[in-house]
Amino acid sequence: MASRSEQEKIQLFEHTPVPSAVMQMAIPTVASSLVMVLYSLADTYFVGILNDSAATAAVTLASPVLLAFNALNNLFGVGCSSLMSRSLGRKDYETVRRTSAMGFYCALLCSLLLSLGCTVLKSPLMRLLGTLDDAWSATSEYMFWTVTCGAAPAILNVVLANMVRSEGAAMNASIGTMSGCLLNILLDPIFILPWGLNMGAAGAGLATFLSNCAACGYFFVLLFLRRGKTYVSISPRDFRWNWRIFSQICSVGIPAAIQNLLNVTGMTVLNNFTADFGTDAVSAMGIAHKIAMVPMYVAMGFSNGIMPLVSYNYASRGHRRMKQVILFAGGVSLSLMLVGTTICYIFSGSIVRLFMETEAVVAYGGAFLRGMALALPFLCVDFLAVGVFQACGMGRNALIFAILRKVVLEIPALVILNRVWPLYGLAYAQLAAEFVLAIAAVVMLRRIFRSLRPQQAP
Repeated sequence: MASRSEQEKIQLFEHTPVPSAVMQMAIPTVASSLVMVLYSLADTYFVGILNDSAATAAVTLASPVLLAFNALNNLFGVGCSSLMSRSLGRKDYETVRRTSAMGFYCALLCSLLLSLGCTVLKSPLMRLLGTLDDAWSATSEYMFWTVTCGAAPAILNVVLANMVRSEGAAMNASIGTMSGCLLNILLDPIFILPWGLNMGAAGAGLATFLSNCAACGYFFVLLFLRRGKTYVSISPRDFRWNWRIFSQICSVGIPAAIQNLLNVTGMTVLNNFTADFGTDAVSAMGIAHKIAMVPMYVAMGFSNGIMPLVSYNYASRGHRRMKQVILFAGGVSLSLMLVGTTICYIFSGSIVRLFMETEAVVAYGGAFLRGMALALPFLCVDFLAVGVFQACGMGRNALIFAILRKVVLEIPALVILNRVWPLYGLAYAQLAAEFVLAIAAVVMLRRIFRSLRPQQAP
């Protein structure tokens, strides 16, 4: 007979009405995603209060390196959580434990290597990011805390959140993520502003480092308290190298990691193009991008939130329920993106002014934000399709989308639009790419639904 914890998981994944199950998984994930982007905005906001374009540019210029963390987050977080949820659907609980232990220790090792590599190669890395002379010192100080010291806790807390969410504990996962982000928001003004420690960009980095350490601590305590009630394990006893498990993690995780590395490449190209127009333009682009991340992270939260439901029902052959989950989540997410697009487009200048009052930055940022806002409805369709690919173990499809998005579409669009409409055209490259990808996403999802139709449960 199944234990009480097993029965609760089965109830959520197999029997809870679809709208209720989606919201139970998606709302905490969306909430944690929003808090994550708010803490990212907090860095920009409090640094922006200093009215120091060099400090604001430092946060923007370092962001591709922080995005590179997402490559490891996705390799071990998405890769492990997809396999764990599919194993739960097959009632293979031993694989769930082994997968989580392997993912945790591999993520720890890789994060330490990433930190070491970025530290040793800091100077050429900063030049590659397009760091200007007047922003060099601030960028270096910010990266010391967020990368040299902070890579491991930043990566591990996201990987652990994905693992906890994979067995349906979305609220527990979100509490851990949100607690770290909220602590970051509280610490930012203390460390950044003149009335506090007056550390500027370095203070923003230190606040981020401490908050990620706190989030990791939460997950360690949670797993200790839930021992015997959870299949997520970080015990060294459960870490035994298994090529079968590792290959299945990588089949989903590597395409997801490549997707994020390509995002880093795209942002680096964008920053280098923008840097040709000066520090104000770089600051404005960073502010506009982070504002657009608010609705973007809502869409990402829905996509990530439903992944355990999709994975479980795909593996347990509950294909009708899987399709209902995808369509319901997609409808809600698209509606929210249309609202976000409208708000960002109409009030673009006023929103940018909340972060920095320099007129040149406001003028640039408002124009950039309007271009980015138009991409949001198409972006959510792309996120949904990639989330389904990852949930079902279709890493190849996710990889194709990643290459199409950045290499084939967005980066060439940056080059072309910057020549046709210098600087301002850069903000519309994502729209051009996501419009094409949204069409491809609908086609691919329809093919998946057709392939599952003969196997649907009655």
